[in-house]
Amino acid sequence: MRDFCITTDSNSDLPKEYIDKFETVIIPQYYSFGDTVYGDELHMPPKDFYERMKGGELPQSQANNPAVIEEKFRSVLDKGMDIIHIAFSSGLSGSYNNVCMVARELTEEYPGAQITVIDSLNVSLGESLMVIYANKLKESGASYDKIVLALGDFKNHINVQFTVDDLFHLLRGGRVSRTTAVVGSALNLKPFLYVNNLGALSSDGTARGRKKSLRTLIDRMKATLDDNTDFTLPVGIVHGNCYEDAESVAEMVKSLTPFSNVIINDISPSIGTHAGPGALGVIYYGQPKQPPK
Repeated sequence: MRDFCITTDSNSDLPKEYIDKFETVIIPQYYSFGDTVYGDELHMPPKDFYERMKGGELPQSQANNPAVIEEKFRSVLDKGMDIIHIAFSSGLSGSYNNVCMVARELTEEYPGAQITVIDSLNVSLGESLMVIYANKLKESGASYDKIVLALGDFKNHINVQFTVDDLFHLLRGGRVSRTTAVVGSALNLKPFLYVNNLGALSSDGTARGRKKSLRTLIDRMKATLDDNTDFTLPVGIVHGNCYEDAESVAEMVKSLTPFSNVIINDISPSIGTHAGPGALGVIYYGQPKQPPK
């Protein structure tokens, strides 16, 4: 039986400790300020990225690069290993299709090799939870096929709920109207969004004020937990340069739910181009994801 590895992309926000532990191959996602493209050899610290956005600069996100995907996959295939790739949601980017295209071409060139590309239908640490779960199964002796099958169900239980601090970043991405952005900002309304069962974003109401919006995230989280929830899994808290708020939410998760393991990480710039500074998300295993609203 051939050995295999689990790969993913930089939009997973997989913490470095897990990248090192699992020797995870990461496919870069790109973003740019003006003519300068970041994401592969050229990187920008998340804090600097969000400070530039606060200063009025408008970055752009870009899809992954097929040539780079090929290079990353070849580095695995040349070792005689198969690949299970956990991809950024097809509902939010064309990157999934790029990976599938490269995978098809390489499996023709490498007879007997397997490359399975899994559409995570998730973002950020939602992908990371899948990577962690897949590697846990592998360490327990699960086969390639069993892991692929298990991930098909697991991904539907990963809930991604978040709020943003500035409605105008959602306006740029076409998520709200100009009227909603102007009126909502004047009233200090903070919108809630979630990743639906199609892997796309859906809006789900508002709360007035930052503190209320963060507490409401936890209330919404608790409403989607049940007796089938695996509380041994980590909870992900992602943020757009608002670490103190992320710590506060992490403490609420630990005190108000049975979860005890919490991972806090920055929202990668290629996602942060749409969410903006102050965005904060809670990502966890719960009831199956909801359809679009």
